[in-house]
Amino acid sequence: MVDFSLFDTRGYPTVDVRTGYAGWVDSYERTVQDAMDVDVLARLAVPDWAAAATAVDLGCGTGRTGAWLRGRGVGAVDGVDLTPEMLARARTRGAHRTLVESDLAATGLPTAGYDLAACSLVDEHLADLAPLYREAHRLVRPGGLFVLVGLHPAFIMAAGMPTHYDGPDGPVAITTHVHLVSDHLTAGLAAGWRLAEMREQVVGDEWIALKPKWSRHRGRPVSAAYVWQSGADRGREEPREAEGARGKDDARQ
Repeated sequence: MVDFSLFDTRGYPTVDVRTGYAGWVDSYERTVQDAMDVDVLARLAVPDWAAAATAVDLGCGTGRTGAWLRGRGVGAVDGVDLTPEMLARARTRGAHRTLVESDLAATGLPTAGYDLAACSLVDEHLADLAPLYREAHRLVRPGGLFVLVGLHPAFIMAAGMPTHYDGPDGPVAITTHVHLVSDHLTAGLAAGWRLAEMREQVVGDEWIALKPKWSRHRGRPVSAAYVWQSGADRGREEPREAEGARGKDDARQ
C-alpha cells in the first residue's frame, strides 16, 4: 500500500469512515456521480446480472448500487454497511432484502449464500484489501462472481484529493488509502479468486462535462473495475475472523 499523505494536496481535517459517512449522508446523493461507479459497472461484459438470484452489496451506503443491481434484474440483494445513518437511507430506498450493520471483513452472512458480491467505492477506505477479498470469497457460491469498482489509484495520486464532503465548517476528508492495481490482484488471487475481467475508465468528455476543472486530468485513469470468479470446484470454507480492516459503505455509497 502507498501512503496517501505523500500525494495529499488538500490537507483537509480527516475523520474515520463511520464518522465521515454519517456526516456526508444528507448530501451524498447530490455529490456522487454515476460515472464513478454504476456507469462503469454497466460497461462490464462478463457479469450476467439477471442470472444472479441473490447478491450481497458490500458497503451498500445509501443503496445506490443495490437499486442499480435490482434494476439490472438481480433477484434479491442484501446490504452491509458500517454506518447506521447510511443504512437508514438505504432502508428508505427499499432496494435491499435485508440490511446489516457490520464490518465488511466479517459480515456474519451465510457462507456460499450468494451468486454475486458487489463492492462499489469502498476500497480506498480499507487499510488492507485482503480481508474484504477473503470475506467476499466466503460469501459467494462456487462459480459466482465478485465485482469491485473504485477510484483508480493513479487518479488518487495525480489529483492528490481524498474522499471528502462539505461539512458545516468546510471540507472534511474521510480516511483514504491508495491501493495499487497489483494490490488488488495479489489480494484477490490469494483469496482464491480468478480474474475474469478488468476495466479501467479514463477521464474523457463525459467526465469533463460533469467536472470542467478535471480537463487537466484528460486521459488519466479515473476508475477501475474488477470481475472475479470463484472456482466452481472450491470447497466450502469456515468464516474468518476480522483483521481490523473496516470499510464504509461504501465507501462512497
